[in-house]
Amino acid sequence: MVEKTIELTGTSTSSIEEAVNVAIGRAAVTIQNLRRFRVKEIRGVVENGVVAQWHVTIDLSFVVTERVHE
Repeated sequence: MVEKTIELTGTSTSSIEEAVNVAIGRAAVTIQNLRRFRVKEIRGVVENGVVAQWHVTIDLSFVVTERVHE
């Protein structure tokens, strides 16, 4: 088995967890066999003294499948 890892950043106005789910959900549209993720960095934007946005950078791994050319 071979896995490939890509770096993605998700953004949310609600939570860190939602920011992670935004990144993974978008990747799932075009990438199959998603396997695991690792949070690399958490950042945020402050507006008027409160957290306005969460930015979460993740490494996302997926299995590379073999295809036989016909």
